[in-house]
Amino acid sequence: MDRRPIGIFDSGLGGLTAARALRARMPEEDILYFGDTGRMPYGPRPAEQLRRIAAQDMDYVASFGVKAIIAACGTVSSTAGDLLEQYRLPVFGVLKAGVEGLARAGGTGPAAVLATQASIDSGAYARAFSQAAPGRRLLSVACPALVPLIESGHTEPEDPALEEALEQYLAPVRAAGATALLLGCTHYSLIWQAVQRFAGGGTELVGAAECGAAALGDYLSENGLTGGAGRELYYTSGSVEEFTAAGTAFLGRSIEGLVRQAPVMEV
Repeated sequence: MDRRPIGIFDSGLGGLTAARALRARMPEEDILYFGDTGRMPYGPRPAEQLRRIAAQDMDYVASFGVKAIIAACGTVSSTAGDLLEQYRLPVFGVLKAGVEGLARAGGTGPAAVLATQASIDSGAYARAFSQAAPGRRLLSVACPALVPLIESGHTEPEDPALEEALEQYLAPVRAAGATALLLGCTHYSLIWQAVQRFAGGGTELVGAAECGAAALGDYLSENGLTGGAGRELYYTSGSVEEFTAAGTAFLGRSIEGLVRQAPVMEV
């Protein structure tokens, strides 16, 4: 048994989808969440800058004495995956777990991934998928507008601004006849219903956030590292009030009094 908390970090609110999935799977675990809203979005940043940010985020979360970390950011997983593997704590990125889930979904038909511009530009999803599903076609779609839309509250399935963006991004997915679609950025699980509608009923969705939480949960169970009291604490480098309001809406329950101020770190 290990009663230390599990650390989760993301550029903002998207990683709450991983926290929600982990809570549903392992209700007894303590969770320490860091949303770097003071420096979001990560997607448009250059790779070297993202790697420095990833190291800072991991060090900050590790400073709380966590037993493992979920890097709940597809952009970090795709541009700093090697750093995650070298870290002194078990760190689970959402890219590998998500790609493995995508390879199992949708039979042998074409697959697709939606992710941030930096993630797609890195080529990491394409490389990982070619290893996980050799010979199977993958369509990679950069979606620069989605994270800003989601962070500003455009998450309802029939939101006009969200519909306009999804029609643009998912048109090539439908044209390719994709049978499986990976939501490669954890923010995208917050618009699951809208994505499903524009992708088409015949497309199986896979959430990177949910896959990452499952991978970490399996690791803790297999290594006898489970334990806790079901507590939660949230840190944000942005506005505590805004994070509390948005986090409460995304999680569907109040996190009032559970959010603390984190420093904005220099890049």
